[in-house]
Order: sequence, then structure tokens, then C-alpha cells
Amino acid sequence: MIELRGLSKTFASANGPITALKNIDLTISDGEIFGIIGLSGAGKSTLVRCINLLERPTEGQVIIDGRDLTEMKQKELLEMRRSIGMIFQGFNLLEQRNVTQNICYPLEIARVPKKQAVERAEELLELVGLTDRRKSYPSQLSGGQKQRVAIARALATKPKYLLCDEATSALDPATTQSILELLKEINRSMGVTIVVITHEMKVIDKICDKVAVIDSSEIAEVGEVNRVFTAPKSQIARELVMPNAQSTKHISGGEKLRLVFNGESSYLPVVSNLIMESQVPVNILFADTRDIDGHAHGQMLLQLPDDPRQAERAFSWLDANGITYSREE
Repeated sequence: MIELRGLSKTFASANGPITALKNIDLTISDGEIFGIIGLSGAGKSTLVRCINLLERPTEGQVIIDGRDLTEMKQKELLEMRRSIGMIFQGFNLLEQRNVTQNICYPLEIARVPKKQAVERAEELLELVGLTDRRKSYPSQLSGGQKQRVAIARALATKPKYLLCDEATSALDPATTQSILELLKEINRSMGVTIVVITHEMKVIDKICDKVAVIDSSEIAEVGEVNRVFTAPKSQIARELVMPNAQSTKHISGGEKLRLVFNGESSYLPVVSNLIMESQVPVNILFADTRDIDGHAHGQMLLQLPDDPRQAERAFSWLDANGITYSREE
């Protein structure tokens, strides 16, 4: 278990101190895929680097499996870090080493015998689907292949925890999908607890069990992904769930409502039925929905007529049919 208690981080600058994190309290349970999401500059990358003390907190505690990392001596901390793997947006591979040698690098540091290290590398190459690229160099690999090597390297020392700092941000959508599937498989088959740092809600929605939303160096909201996705409490969470919907704020007229599609059949014409059965015309302001195995997932922002009676009929129909929605300001 990872516990962050009263965690704060302040950086010195020529213009005075800069607060990157302020009084962070988080608990990440074993076996979870836990997401931390926020806009650029919110403090999420500093937060993940504080978990393994690559950045030492100014205040607070980082407790992993009951041990406070902030109180450890350097030797103890280095030993603990072997149980915490980390992958980065920029891959951080050693260009002069081939794939196998890159994976073996942390094992060399841990003084694992060469034969044993190579055997471990071979296991991991099979896991990430790169057995045929074992002798290739980073310059010969695609972005997705480089990230798979980085994941294999992070798993070399058999860590209990895996920290992913914007691990898919530099990848195209198809490659991102494959990397996320790989992370899910690692979590499922190896029991590795994964912490995912991202600015993309679709990444959180795809693989995470829980999510913490960070805004201006503080935690704005924490909860199950489905709960945050369907009923965000904070303004920043609403912006992250429906980023393009912010452009509709200037539109005047009737009340706006947000429909949430969280697994309903794709063949149910919800909006059409709403219009026909309640006799209320609606305006679709924004939609981001997708079909997954015949089920609809996503969000839709609708504007109701300015007539309160018509709006009330629409809300009554939604309630009667069990449609998840929220009223938007």
C-alpha cells in the first residue's frame, strides 16, 4: 500500500518559492490501477516523483508497505526503489545499448549475475511482445516499441509498484491502446500495483480503478473512476471529463444537461426517444460517445427549451427511464 500524508513540495526560484504540491493525502491500495489526472502544471508529475523520492517532499510522509521513505537512509532507500518501477513519456532508453542490454541495466546495478539477468530479460521480452527485437537498438524501434522496452526494463527487478508518468502522451491512438492493454495485463497477471499519471481522461477511463484529480497543486477530487466520470463534483473534473464542452458556455437559452452513457446498449436511441416521447425538442451542443462491444460509453451535452414546463417533462422522462444525467450550469 502507498500512503501519502500531508505531502507538500516547494521549489526555490529567483522570484521566490513555488508551491508544486500542497497537503496531499492519498491512499493507493495493493492491486489497484490508480490514476492521477490534471492539467499541465497542476503538480501531477512532481507528485509521482515524490512517491519514490526522486523528488524529496518539503513536508509530509511517503509510506510504502508501512515504511516511511522520508526517514530512510540512502542505502535503505535504494533497496526500496527496486520494488518501485517507473516509466516515462520520453522512454529514457540508453541509445548505445540494444534492447536486451537496456532491460538488463537495472539488474546490473543490482549486481544480478549476467546469465540470470539475460534470462529475466527474455521473459520480459516475451511479455511485451518484442522477442524478435532483442538485438535491436532504440534508434531502430518505433515509439510504441521503445515504450514496451521501457516497461520491460521497469519490471526487470520484479517491482511491486509501477509508476507511469505520461507513458502514452507521445504515442498515437492505436499504440496508446496497445500500451494500455499491456499495462492492464501486467496488473492482472503479475499483481503489480500501477499508478498512472496523465492529462487525458480517456486513459483513466480505459484502465484505472480509482482516480485522483489534482488542480493547482491540491487534490480536488478522489473516487472510483465510474463515479468521477459520471458525476464529477469539482469544476476541474468536469472540464477534464468534457474538455470540448467548455466552448458551449457562452450559448444562451434553456437549461443544459449532461447525459452519461456508461454501458447502455448502442441500439437504444435515447435522444430520439426523449424528443418523441416527451415532446421536447433538444439541441445537441456536444457529444463524445463510442461503441464498445455494442454498448455506448461517453458523454453528451444537451440544451433544453427555455420553457420550464418543457424542461420539466424532459427531466421526468429521463428519471422514469433510468437515464444517468446531471444539470449543468
